[in-house]
Amino acid sequence: MDSAYLIETIIKVVVILLVFSALAGIGTYFERKVLAFMQRRLGPMNVGPYGLLQVAADGIKLFTKEDIIPTGVVVKIFKIAPVITAATAFMAAAAIPFLPSFTLFGYEVHPIVSDINIGILYILGIMAVGLYGPLLGGMASANKYSLISAARTAAVFISYEVVTGLSILAPIMMVGSLSLIDFNEYQAGGISEWIVWSQPVAFVLFWIAAFAETGRTPFHLIANDHEIIDGFGTEYSGMRWGLFFIGEYANMFFISFVIPLIFLGGYGDGSLLGALGLLAKVAFFFFFFLWTRAAWPDVRPDQLMWLCWKVLMPIAVINVVITGFVMMF
Repeated sequence: MDSAYLIETIIKVVVILLVFSALAGIGTYFERKVLAFMQRRLGPMNVGPYGLLQVAADGIKLFTKEDIIPTGVVVKIFKIAPVITAATAFMAAAAIPFLPSFTLFGYEVHPIVSDINIGILYILGIMAVGLYGPLLGGMASANKYSLISAARTAAVFISYEVVTGLSILAPIMMVGSLSLIDFNEYQAGGISEWIVWSQPVAFVLFWIAAFAETGRTPFHLIANDHEIIDGFGTEYSGMRWGLFFIGEYANMFFISFVIPLIFLGGYGDGSLLGALGLLAKVAFFFFFFLWTRAAWPDVRPDQLMWLCWKVLMPIAVINVVITGFVMMF
């Protein structure tokens, strides 16, 4: 039994690494197509039918591009920073139930690496550790603009982790558990049981904070694409830059799973329809990341900090207090 569990766990880890690494590349294709559609362009069209092979071309380019280590960088830290970003993104996936349990050749498969009873706390903690990737990458670079980007990263991540934690506290009080599977079971009664109806404020706050945690527009102050430099990744090339890239898109997919699991019923009663429903919710939230990039401008750093500390955090605290009073009476 122990050997079967070990083999199952190893297979699930390998599948998550392979699938979501590939999805990071596929996600860029969809992003470029969505942005092109919204800006009345065609997007990738030349490599393969409808540009589908552009994903493979980009992957080959990253793997074969020369890995340059600029003069003046702190070499060991410069090399390890991209690994931290990608590793923490995939480590967070260990506590996420991607689908309901199903039977395959007579063996029951649980599509979660480890259903630990502090799953949400684990995910938030690993996401917090992910800060050190871009922070160390910028600090180790011999470039003052990379250092400024690293400082922005620390400010944004640390600030919005507070909002993320406070927003999720009210739903945790209701469910009485930190396991995402328990959250799913709490809402298994149907749409009327979804936590979003009783915690709409927490849902909106968590969703807003997700943009900051993943470094996406309109909170894309970590490495602005429209600036002359690429933030903390300015001096990176080849697959080291690719690891930062994979970490960002993997985080987008994982947070797109976490939001519906906590607030929108997850996979419901575990049926095939529930599993397809979860995947549809994930697709919507991932699309919303892309849509927002096409539709919203970036805000200034001071505006972002003002929004966090003077608007979102007080609202989150008030929501927790109100939830506590309602549960008491």
